[in-house]
Amino acid sequence: MLPSYNTVKSYGENEIIIEKSRFIAHVTRATTEEEAQEFIQTIKKKHWNATHNCSAYLIGENDQIQKANDDGEPSGTAGFPILEVLKKKHLKDTVVVITRYFGGIKLGAGGLIRAYGKATSEGINATGVVERRLMKVMHTKVDYTWLGKLENELRSSIYNVKEIHYLDTVEIETFVEENQTNAFAEWMVELTNGQCEISEGEVLYLEEDII
Repeated sequence: MLPSYNTVKSYGENEIIIEKSRFIAHVTRATTEEEAQEFIQTIKKKHWNATHNCSAYLIGENDQIQKANDDGEPSGTAGFPILEVLKKKHLKDTVVVITRYFGGIKLGAGGLIRAYGKATSEGINATGVVERRLMKVMHTKVDYTWLGKLENELRSSIYNVKEIHYLDTVEIETFVEENQTNAFAEWMVELTNGQCEISEGEVLYLEEDII
């Protein structure tokens, strides 16, 4: 698992008009090629009457799955520019479909490359990008008398609270980078005068907005 990587937030779309042609960007996250292909087919069915539904996706920790499809546009003028934007933005596990409704004005090869690139960039910006960082979930159990102090300290710290469980005692789940788990545990012990119980939980990705 990668320590961190960037990907798109979820599903998003955005439309621009260039020389009377409509370019609609459809953007989503996909962790397998099957998911990417399924998304592409869904958009094609939705926009069955469009002139083109061009697509590209980049999947895998090492970008091992890369595909681009021009869907009838001149070779290299649609799918490849979409893929290039994904690479330049350093995105992983991302699929983009650009739906084009032809407006009657031919753009030429250079114009198409710029149009599909621009539609992709603006579609990704509209969707939003997140950084996913691999974190350890630390569990801290304390008496209720410590809750207010710990909440205040955590809010102003580098750590992110995942969840708080209100049981017989309070259990606070906190995202902590793996190389900081010992420092975090020592900090909790210090804040509570040793009156806490700390254990390590699962490893998860924490998502934080970039755009």
